[in-house]
Formats: sequence, structure tokens, C-alpha cells
Amino acid sequence: MREINHPEESVHEENSAGVTTIGVVGAGLMGAGIAQVAAAAGFTVLIHDSVEGAFARAKESIEGRYRHLQAKGRMEAAAVEDALGRLAEASCVEDLAGCDAVIEAVIEDLAVKQDVFERLGRVVGDHTILATNTSALPITDIAARCCRPGQVVGMHFFSPVPVMRLCEVVRGYRTTDAVLQAAVDLAHRLGKETIVVSRDDAGFVTSRLMTVLVQEAARIVEEGLATPEDVDRACELGFGHRMGPLATTDLTGVDVAYRAGRSIFEATGDPTFRPPQILRRMVAAGALGRKSGEGFYQHDRERG
Repeated sequence: MREINHPEESVHEENSAGVTTIGVVGAGLMGAGIAQVAAAAGFTVLIHDSVEGAFARAKESIEGRYRHLQAKGRMEAAAVEDALGRLAEASCVEDLAGCDAVIEAVIEDLAVKQDVFERLGRVVGDHTILATNTSALPITDIAARCCRPGQVVGMHFFSPVPVMRLCEVVRGYRTTDAVLQAAVDLAHRLGKETIVVSRDDAGFVTSRLMTVLVQEAARIVEEGLATPEDVDRACELGFGHRMGPLATTDLTGVDVAYRAGRSIFEATGDPTFRPPQILRRMVAAGALGRKSGEGFYQHDRERG
């Protein structure tokens, strides 16, 4: 059911059909994954990250994944070169002004995201889809300082982006119907299946479900009832999960799981979402999962 009528809905009458250039803000694991699938799908992709060298590392990582697909016969050599040629660096957020869609994938910090969208709102056109990849923060809050709140929508991809099929599309209070539909269409063009969340309650759908599972799994380990391996095996063999909750947490980041739970708890006051102490201690100790080399499991430290 529609939440509200918006007079500015005409700005996206052509939905995502005219999208040819996508901007990505953030060149980390999620941003690089989004850029990888977008370039492979034929879009020109401009990537901005404020950290020096982040673009080069992201492009190297993307090329490595393309070459892996090529070696397995799932991507032609010419397609690899074409996709790599569609990747370019943007030196600042303002350089994304000409993009038809911009997907933000920076740290789950409200103030940081608000700054990105405030800056984007000042430079993009009326047709631009302004999407945030947040997993838990309200879209309305992220768009609060943007002069184009009707164009801001949630597009929550899952890690690893090239593998996971789902994109959770989330409406903010001001998001127009046309922009919501454009985001759904764009996700489909990126090869994803979608669910639509009709309002941006904290945690949306997937993060609410996953947060409860991850936190209870962490508590079981914290209480000494079972090892991380056995907790994950229980979910994989008993529930048919492809990856257990603690292995998933190591993949996406223990800090990401901790912040998501804390964000939902602070927004709702529901103790169900209060992060267990083990997650807080792991974050404080820098045991963040694969990216740090240590989480619930030991890993070879990720580079780039």
C-alpha cells in the first residue's frame, strides 16, 4: 500500500530505462561488488572513495574476480576487457553529477551518509536515482539533509554482491513511487531479484531477521554452549542455510553486524536487538572477520 502521494513523481516517468552511467560512492567490499556487477551488465561506472588508493585496489580486486570467471569459462576475455574499460575513478562526490544513478556504499554511519547525499543533492539532475546501500539505517534519516529527498531510495545489496541474488529496495518517507519503481527496475538490470519494503522501519526486513539470528548465535558461543563451527553446522544442515550465521558475520564484518543490531535497538528500544557483549568486545579488539584476519574464525587477512 502506498504511504503518501508525492507531486514530484513525474521526474521518473521513464523509470530506469535511461540509466547508462552509475556512480558508486565507496570502494570497499560492497562498493567494489556493486561496481563489478554494474560494469559487467554494461553500465559505465564511476567510483569515488575518499581514501587514497582505494579505487586502484578495488579495480584490481574486480579484475581478479573477472579473470576467475574467465578461467571458469563464465566470462569471455573480450567481455572482461570491455567491463574493465567501463570502470573509472571520480575524484570527488561532485564528479558524479552526470550519473543517472548513484549508489552509496560507505560506512554505516548516519552523519557520513547524510553528508554524501547532501552533496549529491546539490549537483545531480532531476532524473538521478539516489540510492543508499544501508542495511539498517532509515532512508528518511539519510535523506534528511538532501534537497532531493524524493529521489532517495534504499537499495540494500548483499555480500558478496556478485553472488547474492537479492536486493532489498526500501521506500523512505519522501521516496516517490516512480523512484521506487526505477530502483526495482535497475536492480533487475543488475541481475538481482528484489523485495520491496514499504517503509523504512529500522532494520527493514532482512536485517531484522538476520540480526536476531546472528546475535543469538553469538550468545550461544559466548555462553559456551557450542562452538562457532557447530552453531553454523546446525543452521546449514538443520535449516538448509548455505552459510551459517557466524561465517556470514565474518564475511560481511563483525563491526557491520554490531552496528546494525545497535542501530535497530536504539531506534526501537526492543531488547531483542540489543547486541551481545561478545560482539562489542570483538569490535573493540579489532576481530572484525575476514577483513582483519580474525573473527569467529581465523582467516587470511583480506587485502584491498
